[in-house]
Amino acid sequence: MGHLPARAGALVREEKLLTLPAAIHKMTGLPAQQYRLSERALLREGFHADPVLFDPDTIADLATVSHPVQVSCGIEGVWVNGEQVWDGTQTGKARPGRVLLAED
Repeated sequence: MGHLPARAGALVREEKLLTLPAAIHKMTGLPAQQYRLSERALLREGFHADPVLFDPDTIADLATVSHPVQVSCGIEGVWVNGEQVWDGTQTGKARPGRVLLAED
């Protein structure tokens, strides 16, 4: 494998340098903490969450330098602020998100 970004799949599955929860935290909770985005990146009542349902055995980023816009595999669904925006095969019509700034 060894797909980008940061070869997360390889680091968890093949090289076992990170646990799956640690990899998820490094991509979600840690950046939210570093940018002081309170009430984000955790599944808690009153928080803004964007859950991703994925298969840990098959998730992979298929983008390359020569083909940067590729759909990742292994993602079954994505929700933004409670509205489904990806159903595993295509994007939905809902656009509930917004760009976050460090002061949000």
